[in-house]
Amino acid sequence: MDLSNRTVLVVGGTSGIGRELARRFAAAGSTVAIAGRSPQALSELAGEGFGTFGADVTDTSSVASLRDAVLARHPGLDTVVTMSGVMLLEDLRDPAHFEATRTTIETNLLGTVRVVDAFTPHLLQRGAGTFVTVTSGIAFLPFPPMPGYAASKAAVHAYSEALRAQLDGTGVDVVELVPPAVATAGQEKANPHALPLDAFATEVMELLSEDPTPREILVKGVLMHRWSERDGTYDDLVAQRSKALAMLPGRQG
Repeated sequence: MDLSNRTVLVVGGTSGIGRELARRFAAAGSTVAIAGRSPQALSELAGEGFGTFGADVTDTSSVASLRDAVLARHPGLDTVVTMSGVMLLEDLRDPAHFEATRTTIETNLLGTVRVVDAFTPHLLQRGAGTFVTVTSGIAFLPFPPMPGYAASKAAVHAYSEALRAQLDGTGVDVVELVPPAVATAGQEKANPHALPLDAFATEVMELLSEDPTPREILVKGVLMHRWSERDGTYDDLVAQRSKALAMLPGRQG
């Protein structure tokens, strides 16, 4: 992927990984627009020179309005990054967890589908372009305190694989970004092993620049998650990660 002349939309780019990647694309020479829900963050990003758009990926009409507004301002759009996501703790012993599951699936999975659906006709008409979907190492190695998150990201992985197969031959590529824990959005407090955001973003941009661009963007820190089943470490790692269930309310002691 030539990062120097793309026209990129980062949906969910108002914070964390999305915000940093938007800045990296811009620094490389691409035109970058950012969509999200936070008016304050969008205002700050507009001050940095980004095109900004309000959008809620859980609302189909909001995503349709986003598409129309972005394409009116950026008719040459060729790259769509679907970053929107939430991470919520869920205690499956308590049926009240269902609302957290619903919110997670609505945002992480259906939000991705809405964004992809909205921009697929445009990219197909161009005959060239890239979707960058975002999953997680947790898609491949579950983190038991966040079952809905793991399920949603595993689903986005499977959806990305199917999307890539269906778009084969159209000129529209599908690239899956698979982050491990990255020191942003509170991860740095919960996980002392989280990768520094700057180092993560640098490695991601290097991988995106490879020719050909990998189907999956796997930084070194996520390889143990991605290949745990193949490497025979899956069961031990899930057992180890299950110790984190103590962080759920009522599970301490």
